[in-house]
Amino acid sequence: MKMKAFLVEEWMNAHEKNATINMAETCVDSLTLKELITIDGTNPDEFFRSLYPLKLTYGHIEGSPEFRQLVANLYETIEPHQVLVMNGASGANFLVYYSLIEPGDHVIAVHPTYQQLYEVPRSFGATVDLLELRPEHHFLPDLDELKSLIRPNTKMICINNPNNPTGALMERDILEQIVEIARSCGAYVLCDEVYQDLLQDAEADVPSIADLYEKGISTSSVSKVLSLAGLRFGWIAAPQDVIAECMKHRDYTTISCGMLDDVLAVHALKNYDKIVSRSRKILRDNLALLDEWVKHEQSFSYVKPRAGTTAMLKYDFPVPSVTFCTDLLAHTGAFLTPGACFDMEGHVRIGYACSTDVLQAGLEQVSQYVRKMKLYR
Repeated sequence: MKMKAFLVEEWMNAHEKNATINMAETCVDSLTLKELITIDGTNPDEFFRSLYPLKLTYGHIEGSPEFRQLVANLYETIEPHQVLVMNGASGANFLVYYSLIEPGDHVIAVHPTYQQLYEVPRSFGATVDLLELRPEHHFLPDLDELKSLIRPNTKMICINNPNNPTGALMERDILEQIVEIARSCGAYVLCDEVYQDLLQDAEADVPSIADLYEKGISTSSVSKVLSLAGLRFGWIAAPQDVIAECMKHRDYTTISCGMLDDVLAVHALKNYDKIVSRSRKILRDNLALLDEWVKHEQSFSYVKPRAGTTAMLKYDFPVPSVTFCTDLLAHTGAFLTPGACFDMEGHVRIGYACSTDVLQAGLEQVSQYVRKMKLYR
């Protein structure tokens, strides 16, 4: 099985440890263990003492009943038996493709997006067509173009909502039209919803694909919205036949996820509203800061994100994005992701959900660096 290099992950692996101002991270500013446990007033000593009798076995293979119920509560139509725990959303996405996609199948995936979502089905022998998301359309899909890509053997349409890296958001009307297109050929719709509920507009109507479509598959995790990437805990929410197929394939790859991770994920989900409120405040405060910076920084422009934690910044100087980001990191410690990781040369991805102090310091460093760079052009 041949697989292309995962560009954004290789970039992070190679350089993140050298960053002093990390604006490449895509999670909302991570919670400490103490912050998580005490968010509802729980005494941390009592919390951990209550775990002492816990026997560290494999635990519940599909995820604890409490975890599955709490995840099901995030949806309108999903029952606990339609939830399957996985090691992060990346594990969930991989398992869906591993379970459902075969050589000769046809898959349509939006682009740009997380590279896994189109490279993994290719590696399993599927033909993958990319549905380009363009800035002139606010990085929303052209549904006529989607219709034109449909084939008799189209097995799956893959979307990412809210979108990484652009911050674009598909609301109910677009999602319902995608469902109708998928229904016309019997295709599944896989939606990576790892940034679900990270909205700038609280009134936006953004249902899960699992609640809209009888063949809708939602993947998500506690990493982004709940600021707990270190737990490596995610899930698939899908029709029961999909869960059964995923479970059959999962037995060959993932016996179970960690029991302590499950316990902490349950605590987070019990406090979902509190953590999401924290996350949204960080995002809204920081986007206001980023927006002001873009307005005053002549070298950069962007399509303002409506959701999620990332945005693509377009720059106007003739330097490859990898060179720019590498040099910026070396001279300032400020860390961004090259647009080349998303086939968007001339751009950089910024993760603006870090702490506000980090974002402010990082943007100042970028401005200073660009001014110095222009002096020597």
